[in-house]
Parts: sequence; structure tokens; C-alpha cells
Amino acid sequence: MRAVTWQGKRKVSVDEVPDPTIEQPTDAIIKVTSTNICGSDLHLYEVLGAFMTPGDILGHEPMGVVEEVGSETGDLKVGDRVVIPFQISCGSCYMCDSSLYTQCETTQVRDQGMGAALFGFSSLYGAVPGGQAEYLRVPQAQFTHIKVPEGPSDSRFVYLSDVLPTAWQGVEYASVPDGGSLTVLGLGPIGDMAARIAHARGIRVIGVDRVPERLERLRARGIEVIDLDAVDDIGEEIRIRTDGRGTDSVLDAVGMEAHGSPVATVLQQVTSVLPDALAQPLLQNAGVDRLSAVLSAIDIVRRGGTVALTGVYGGTADPLPLLTMFDKQIQLRMGQANVKKWVPDILPLLGDDDPLGVDSFATHELPLEQAPHAYDIFQKKQDGAVKIILKP
Repeated sequence: MRAVTWQGKRKVSVDEVPDPTIEQPTDAIIKVTSTNICGSDLHLYEVLGAFMTPGDILGHEPMGVVEEVGSETGDLKVGDRVVIPFQISCGSCYMCDSSLYTQCETTQVRDQGMGAALFGFSSLYGAVPGGQAEYLRVPQAQFTHIKVPEGPSDSRFVYLSDVLPTAWQGVEYASVPDGGSLTVLGLGPIGDMAARIAHARGIRVIGVDRVPERLERLRARGIEVIDLDAVDDIGEEIRIRTDGRGTDSVLDAVGMEAHGSPVATVLQQVTSVLPDALAQPLLQNAGVDRLSAVLSAIDIVRRGGTVALTGVYGGTADPLPLLTMFDKQIQLRMGQANVKKWVPDILPLLGDDDPLGVDSFATHELPLEQAPHAYDIFQKKQDGAVKIILKP
């Protein structure tokens, strides 16, 4: 089969690789019909390459049709149309019973001290072959799937794999009070969708980015936006707009690769060219993140407010302004999205009226063979690239 493989820093290729096969009774094989490129894939493309091996198959946002099932895959059957969550979870352990599917005790990557295994996301999360391919082996398939109806195009449902539940959880974790306000930092796919979800709930949303096309997407939906490059102090600008307090909540949808930290930027670039044996402990155990987004969130949020992190951070020694956080009495929530926890809430919004605009959410739909070009324009924010669907 053809698959998108990681080959080095800022280098992916589409190669012929062996077809996946059933390895365990709980496995299934799906024929992929649509698969997305995620902002998290760009972390592997650039910063987290030390945890990748040339030839690793990328991707964690696929959907398709079941081709083959193992003997212990529950009610899953050949021909089912399914979306595959980005995390692999059994659905029956202590953590899954608590709806913490990203912490599944059956698939936890214990040798790395990490949570549930993820598709296509480096040795940190199990080095499981990903879904930017013609076919995908799905472990724990009795639970790791979402059945969707025939009829509507893939664009209606493919975002259930990651974008929709991650954005939904971010808004939930932000705990915006009734009639309250939310700043969304970063209007890539997750920030954009989170802003749409919050706006649909009647929350006052202020979206912040520096990319004109991203700002215009939300402005066209009647959502308030701020061009980060057009103001001297984003915190002060938002306080001016909110009676001097700041918004009730802030959602940081940027993460480790924010602008504004020359030292961390250099450190990230250095680790990307070091041998893996040196780069891995440095990335895992040092303060290597560019923290301008989370620091802005702490500044922007009103006293007693909530900051939710959906952007991925990678360092374990990142310095945080605990005095300010304590003094402002900030609540902080974060984590990978527990996909299947939120699916029942999201599905009613995927009807033909399409209130979240999922049918037109992708800016590009390209053949799988154009993945190298797709990664390049997405990473460089060129050609208006906000969300890209690849078609095997």
C-alpha cells in the first residue's frame, strides 16, 4: 500500500509499504477514505523528530470502511463506515470506565511514562503506524472506532477523529460561565473549531492570531478577532475590551511552537539536529517550549478565571509564573482529548444544517501522493492552508 512516512526534519515521502494485517483478536483493518494532517503532525515534522524513525507512518485523523475484523471486535463488522479516534483505548479498564480514554491502562506506553498509545505519533506514544495511508490496522478495535451513517461526505464526520472532540474538550475545560467570555489563542484547526463551538453556545469569543486568512475565517462567521501583529500588548487590548478584567477564560490552542522565545527557539532547533540519544532526554527533561502563548493566557484571563491548554507542550522543566497564577487564583486544565467521551454531544451538530461549518472546514483536499507539498504549505502557513484532507 501507499503511505506517508517520516524521513527526517521537514521531510516526508509517500512510499510503498507492507499492507497491515490482523495481529491480535481485537484488531481490525480499515480501508482509509479520508485522512487529515493535524497541527500535532507538524511537531513531528520539526521539533520532535528525535522520537521518530525513518519510515514511520504518520497520521492520526482517519476514517474509512472496515475491510477485516479479528475474532474479538464486538459488534464491528466488515463494511461498517467508521471514524478512528486518534488514541487507542480498550473501553473497559479503570481509566476508560472513568472516560479518561487518553489514559487507557491497556495501551499506556509505560516504558516512556506516557498515556494511551496514539496512531502515528512517535515512540513516545507507542510508534503505532498511522492513518495517512491506504489501509490502517486498528488495535483495540472493539472500542477504538466511531460508527457513522452512510450518505454525507467524509468531511461531515472525519473531524470526529480529533479536531471536534479536542476543540469541544477545550471549551468544556475552559469552564466559561453563563453569559461569559473566552479568548482563543491560535486559530489553526483546533482554535478555529473551538471558537465556532463556543460561539454556537452563545459565548462571547475573541479569537487571536497573526495569519490574515485564519482571522478572516472567524470574522466571516461573526466572531470577534484580533490581529496579534496589530496591537502592542494583547493582554491590555483584551482588558480594554472587557471592562479592564480580561476574559473569563482563555483557551491556548498554540502550544510549544509559539513565537516569542528566541532561547527556546534556538534550543528546539539544536535538538532537531542532535543525535537521538542526546536529543530525546533534552526534549523530555528540559524547558524547551516557547511559552509565549501560555504566558499570554495567564496574563489575559481575569482573576479567578480558567485557562485551558489544548496546544501540545513537550518540556518537563518549563518555567511558569506560579506567583502570578496563585495571586490571580487561576484554574488550569489540560490534556489530550478523550475522544469518545464527547462524541454523543457532538453528533447532533453534524446534521444537514451544519452549524459548525464542518462541510467547508478544510481549506485543501489533496491526493495522498501530494502529502509532501501539503505538509510544506501547512507548516509555512502558505496558500491559506488551515486544514488539509488527504484522499488515498
